[in-house]
Amino acid sequence: MIIKRWQGYGFLFLLAILLCNVHLLAAEAVEGYWKTIDDNTKEVKSIVKIWQDEGVLKGRIEKIFPKPGEDPDPVCDKCSGDKKDKKILGMVFMWKFKKDGDEWVNGKILDPENGKVYHCNLELADSGKKLNVFGYIKVLFKIGRTQTWLRAGESDL
Repeated sequence: MIIKRWQGYGFLFLLAILLCNVHLLAAEAVEGYWKTIDDNTKEVKSIVKIWQDEGVLKGRIEKIFPKPGEDPDPVCDKCSGDKKDKKILGMVFMWKFKKDGDEWVNGKILDPENGKVYHCNLELADSGKKLNVFGYIKVLFKIGRTQTWLRAGESDL
């Protein structure tokens, strides 16, 4: 009698586990909106959107937070090529990231402040609440630095 009673709950138990796993997978997706943090002031610098397009990740600057006295709608005057003198707001500044295990690797990222393009890898941290962004140059080995971005909520957009 007790076994039959628990068999009825088995389906609900399995369904609960499945829903928890789906929630975890969704929470740990790289795609979405992220807050970039200024290395010096530790303040939010911009909101970026990361999405997948034909198996590769791309990123676009969606919102910027200029400091007092800074241009509220800056252009990338230090950039070269097709990004030269283009508006930073709305610019695709990340591209070519491919999935490799738990990371997105071999991407490119543009620093609009200096106009330079770096190699870049992305890795989620803290159950998908943070994104470690490792920008680097290749010489004989990788030389670079990691920034940690924070997942943006609806109130940030």
